[in-house]
Amino acid sequence: MRRSLEYEEIILSGLEDDQDVLQLNCGQEHFERLFSAARAVCTGPSHSQAFDDLEDVIKISYDRMSKGQSGWWRRMHTDASILQALTLLNQSTYLQAIEVLDRAIIISGATGRLDLIHALIQDVQSEFPSPTNKGELPAPSCRLPTPKPLSTALLDVPSLPFPPSLSSFRSQLSLSPFILRGYASDWPALTNHPWRSVRYLRAVAGPGRVVPVEVGKDYRNDDWTQRLMPWDQLLASLDFDDQTRAHVPDEMLYLAQHNLFMQFPDLRADVAVPDYVYSGPSAPNYAPPGNDEQLVLNTWLGPGGTVSPAHTDPYFNFYVQIVGSKAVWLASPKCSGHMYAEETPAISNTSRVDVFATQEGSHDYPAFWDEVVPGAMSATLQPGDMLFFPPGWWHAMRANETSFSVSMWF
Repeated sequence: MRRSLEYEEIILSGLEDDQDVLQLNCGQEHFERLFSAARAVCTGPSHSQAFDDLEDVIKISYDRMSKGQSGWWRRMHTDASILQALTLLNQSTYLQAIEVLDRAIIISGATGRLDLIHALIQDVQSEFPSPTNKGELPAPSCRLPTPKPLSTALLDVPSLPFPPSLSSFRSQLSLSPFILRGYASDWPALTNHPWRSVRYLRAVAGPGRVVPVEVGKDYRNDDWTQRLMPWDQLLASLDFDDQTRAHVPDEMLYLAQHNLFMQFPDLRADVAVPDYVYSGPSAPNYAPPGNDEQLVLNTWLGPGGTVSPAHTDPYFNFYVQIVGSKAVWLASPKCSGHMYAEETPAISNTSRVDVFATQEGSHDYPAFWDEVVPGAMSATLQPGDMLFFPPGWWHAMRANETSFSVSMWF
């Protein structure tokens, strides 16, 4: 493994270069505590005090980020996490070090240090045997069984016979949903780097990784929560083409709306982002995502039965089904007055209606059944299918079996 001193010196040098701005934005006391710990990690034979000091910096940085004071606090959180991981390397607690680094990616976005963290994780993982990616996979099914049509939608989502031109998409087709069947069928994620293989997903991540998961069937329920858990443990809870899970977990686990590509960059080469995402409307008529690329990629992995309840998002969306099939429900923004939105501000973009219910519950939300259902659309996405829908459209998803999907906000 590369000498940890190289990483320590990179962090220490960066702190020296940015000392003034970090002190200004995060306070002299907190900066000096981080800087002192960094020097101790570089020079001291014992790191127990440095570990504790770094833990305090990580906690206060997280607290400030939770209160909306992100910016340079993200940098403090990231650097403190890297230094703490390095103290763990010196104690030979390698897997714990990888978890600390994953937390930096998940919580603070590894601000300014993502490539360095990837390199450090790779160096640490070199101390372990590489996960095997050998073995034949059964041929994928041509099409998975299609469930019965939803009783809450009387229309089908239109399927286009071929991909439209960029000009046609921008001028005409970007106004309403459509599906391109089989659009992604030649992506590596569906061919030579199959996401339907648990062996591949373990190998591409390597040992010791942790990911964020939702715990519970529905984020509208009081018992719903979130936590970090080992990637291997999540994979073990799911059925894949080369794995039948040993038992059904007591809790519903769902990796939802998470940019897994930031953690496992090799996965990014398995998908081909369509040029359509770079042809959205311009400001001031539309506000795309605020990152440099004006594009947000997220992954969705869970067992059959995982549900995203009907809700709206402020961005255009291409949604690609990679593994398994998924039921999709859509309704126009014009239906918003009849969607019985949640009153809690944090989820006011979410409907109280279970759009995957039967008509037996029509007396609970009469305006929904009278005004929304006649114009609502539904479809079943199969592996390789790509769904498009504009901002403001109500949409809900339900996995029919183990499902892996990618969404692209633009």
